This record gives sequence, C-alpha cells and structure tokens, in this order.
Amino acid sequence: MTEKIIVIGSNGQIGTELVMNLRAKYGIDQVIASDIRPTDNPLTSSGPFELVNVLDKNILRSLFERHRPTQIYLLAAILSAVGEQKPKLAWELNMDGLINILDFAVEFKTAKLFWPSSIAVFGPHSPREDTPQFCVMDPNSVYGFSKLAGERWCEYYYSKHGLDIRSIRYPGLIGWRSEPGGGTTDYAVDIFHQALAKGEYQSFLSADTALPMMYMEDAIRATVELMEAPAYKISIRSSYNLAGISFTPAQLSAEIKKHLHDFEISYADFDPRQAIADSWPKSIDDTYAQNDWGWKQKFDLASMTADMLENLKK
Repeated sequence: MTEKIIVIGSNGQIGTELVMNLRAKYGIDQVIASDIRPTDNPLTSSGPFELVNVLDKNILRSLFERHRPTQIYLLAAILSAVGEQKPKLAWELNMDGLINILDFAVEFKTAKLFWPSSIAVFGPHSPREDTPQFCVMDPNSVYGFSKLAGERWCEYYYSKHGLDIRSIRYPGLIGWRSEPGGGTTDYAVDIFHQALAKGEYQSFLSADTALPMMYMEDAIRATVELMEAPAYKISIRSSYNLAGISFTPAQLSAEIKKHLHDFEISYADFDPRQAIADSWPKSIDDTYAQNDWGWKQKFDLASMTADMLENLKK
C-alpha cells in the first residue's frame, strides 16, 4: 500500500526533522507538511505544504477528504513555558486539537496516528529517579495535565474505536536545525547558540537541575521505529517512556567547555520555569520501549555536544 502521510505542526522543532526523514523514506510527494503559519524553511517547503489550524474542523475535513491519509503525525501544541503564560489557549489547542484529529482519523479510517506526550505528565509525587512507565502522575503545569489527559483520550480511542495510535513521552529534545520552541528544557538548545555567538549563557535553571534529554536524531529515529513496529508489539496505547540522557546545566556547560574553552555559564536568580523543572523526573525508565519494539539510544552527552557544535558552526 502506498503511504500518504500528513505531519501537522511541521514548522516546529520535531516537525522540521520528521518531515525530512519521512520524505527520504516514503517520497517527497507522499508526505504533506502542514502548520498554522506558512513556512520559510526550505527543509519543509521542498514538498507539499498546507496551512492547517487543528481547531478548524472545516479545514481539517477538507484536508482528510483530499488526501485520505494513511498516517497522521499530530505535533501541533503549546509547550510548557508558553502554556503557563496562556493557560486556556494551551488547553484548547492541546486538547481540542487532539480530539478533532482523533475523530477524523476514525471517520476516514486512518491506519496509524502518532501523537507526542511528554515527561511533563509526571509531577511532584512521581518517583524522580528512574521514573517508571506506570506510577503516580500529578502534573502541575497546563502543558503537563493536557498531555496526561491526551494520553487517556488516546487509550480510549484505541479501546473503543480500534484506532492504531502510538505515542512517546519525549524528554527534552535537542537539535540544531530549528530554534528553541518555548519549553522548559529548551535551555539545552539555546545554550549552544549562545555559546557560539557570545561565548556565554545565562541559564534560567539552577546548576544542579537534572532533567532527561534526548538528541533529535535519536528522537526522530525512535518515532519512526515505533510507527513501523508491528501492531502486536505495541503494548502501551497511552504513551511510552523514553529515557534519553540525564544531565544538569553545569554538566552540559562543562562538556561545551571541552570544545569552547572560554565559554562561561551563569545562573538567573529566579525563573518560573525552575518550578516546572523541579516537578519533573531526573531520569526515566524506558524498559517497555526497549522490550516491546527494540528501542536503543545512540547518542550520549559527549557525542551529542560534539555533533551539535559541529553542525551549528556550519
């Protein structure tokens, strides 16, 4: 069967690289990039592109009727830090957008749907070290509890409608092809840009704030591997834990200094994003992903740092 794939939210950090990967695998014309704003990124504008608002059901119906997608990747969302500034808009976009896509995927018999969750679903009473797949989840950010509610909707649509939906709880994502997107973990992207441009960076997180992170190449590979896995191997229909690399701003800056010897880091006295980070896990247990569909991480802190700096210098 020829695949017809739509990526909604293609202008973002994940979408930019995912579209490239899918077009290389399935063909440029088989992958439609879409976002609420036009793209000036040559990586996503090199093939089909459509303006799409996930809250506009008329636009979505037209999209599904014209393309009859076999796969949908729904990436459109308002992230953690921006969500705290615009909580009701974040809830509306993250929740209603998901439900709209779920409904159209059922109606048009879309074969597979990918929707990203996040480590933000965990909260102050979740285990902080090696956070397990199943545990107490009490997120205290709008982004977090919208993602937790989204996981429940995904599992519901799988059990009630048989929709083959797959999901990953992404840790913080680090990549060089796009700018930071308004998340609490985005310091780990911005620090590389500032290190090269200015030789210094002021972190809004404290020096010892450990968070799970993942290099974008690993994240995209995990996403595609999950979507290509046989359905019988998928035991989690809410969202899979994915571990990545856990490090602090101090550890990351020390690794950068190995390449940029004059680089200096400082720390802000107070930032509201610190409270969000303090409620998230320090490290993640992704045993289910390893056992179910053979997930294996490639990049560690050293190899990620070297690759980020090499590519940003270019």
